[in-house]
Amino acid sequence: MNRYKAICLDLDGTVYRGTEPIAEAVEFIAAAQKLGVDPYFITNNASMTRVQIQEKLKGFGIQANVERIMTSAIAAAKYCKKMAEGASVMMIGETGLEEALEAEGIRLTKQNPDVVLMGIDRGITYAKLADACLAIRAGAHFIATNGDKAFPTERGFVPGNGSFVALMEMATGKKPVFVGKPEPYMLEFIQQMGDYRKEEMIMVGDNYDTDIQAGIRFGIDTLHVAGGVTSKEDLLAKTEQPTYHVPTLLDWK
Repeated sequence: MNRYKAICLDLDGTVYRGTEPIAEAVEFIAAAQKLGVDPYFITNNASMTRVQIQEKLKGFGIQANVERIMTSAIAAAKYCKKMAEGASVMMIGETGLEEALEAEGIRLTKQNPDVVLMGIDRGITYAKLADACLAIRAGAHFIATNGDKAFPTERGFVPGNGSFVALMEMATGKKPVFVGKPEPYMLEFIQQMGDYRKEEMIMVGDNYDTDIQAGIRFGIDTLHVAGGVTSKEDLLAKTEQPTYHVPTLLDWK
């Protein structure tokens, strides 16, 4: 563990499940911070702001530096700023995405956008989907915060942003650019912010297809934690294996 300066921890399924903390993860984070390693917290959830995530973690006894929280909303906003400077954006999403876009100075619009950016929206309506569909058909670029079809809660798996994105793909015939995991954009932005070498970074998570693949695609070490989305049996069947696999984070020394 001591060889890494940037330990990038997935949240849902790795640090907590919905409103329930994972005890081993809480203890691991505290131990890492005592050793002077302050983890990064990475999530495909675009609905929450950094402060909201910080408060949620605090409720689990985790002290998180707000500057070390990276969401797919923040990554999507940075991507829009980098790839489409000055573009207007039609947003489907919640507070986390709106705040991230405003922080980058991106102009939001409900008519004739240059970009349609889609994140999880638990207040989704047919009218919102129809407006976005028409904008994409009219030529707007289509970007999605993430493609997670479902995400874990204390009640079980519920529909994620990817499920709604799939609907939009069917309606428009267009595939979006995904920014969240397994794409490596969040890790790239973290590397830039901290000026890390890739050998100083590791991606930690329970989901092979998002967390571990993000690390593999970015070219850094990866650690798979059991008990989440990807079982040990499914993991062993994968062609590309993570650097490490542990039953719990407390088993990683």
